[in-house]
Amino acid sequence: MNATPKKFSNLPQRLATALLGAAGVIFGIAYSEWTYLVVFFIIFFLSLREFYKLVGLDGMVPQKTFGMICGMTIFFLSFFIERGTISYRYYFIFFPLLSCVYMIKLYKKFERKPFTNIAFTFLGIFYIAVPLALMHIAAFENGKYNYEIIFGCLFILWSTDTGAYFAGNFFGKRKLFERISPKKSWEGVFGGAALAIAMALTMAYFFKSLALWQWMCISAIIIVGGVYGDLVESLLKRSIEIKDSGTSLPGHGGFLDRFDGLFISAPFIVAFLEIF
Repeated sequence: MNATPKKFSNLPQRLATALLGAAGVIFGIAYSEWTYLVVFFIIFFLSLREFYKLVGLDGMVPQKTFGMICGMTIFFLSFFIERGTISYRYYFIFFPLLSCVYMIKLYKKFERKPFTNIAFTFLGIFYIAVPLALMHIAAFENGKYNYEIIFGCLFILWSTDTGAYFAGNFFGKRKLFERISPKKSWEGVFGGAALAIAMALTMAYFFKSLALWQWMCISAIIIVGGVYGDLVESLLKRSIEIKDSGTSLPGHGGFLDRFDGLFISAPFIVAFLEIF
């Protein structure tokens, strides 16, 4: 009798954070391309900062400032290129900028593993900044800003998380990947998948930017990406021996905890949209 209340002890806090956060994100995405940019920049900035803070706890010394500059560069370049403000040729700025990390390291004294730290600097950029920059391609998929695809992707992602949370807590018995994440269960995966598919059908009914089969494919990508994103982030936290990536979102942990599925799913979603 006491198990269920304990499982849901932080549910009111979790629900309040989710509703307030979702309201801000939905408004920002739907209002204009500029408020969409602000919303995604906040997600990018706080997630990347959180990542560098975490790897710092494990003894790594990534170049935080330089990594943030590189991340912001690819994030804003992608937005203005996809918007049509500047030429795609400006993408080539990103590559020489990245190369500067090696020269900067030459001036850092008393660093035991400089190339390991360079690797973690790059990892933050490619794990967080690049996937979020790619989402701009989805936002301007039809040549002009259209919030429907971004809206749909986030709602499907949130549905996956919500379905997994409740199904896992009520029915979870069969462990999904106990070595990495002892609490994750197959029942949670199937619960998340069911709610994600229902949300994809809802998106297809209201939003005609994509056909039904495309929404279903995106839901499949997000279901798989959400599971692996969660496991990848659990592996990171397990290696550092912490429970949550941060405390920015009460009841949810940090921004990495909340958007880990998007970081893995985004490259596959954009590749699917561009190819098909």
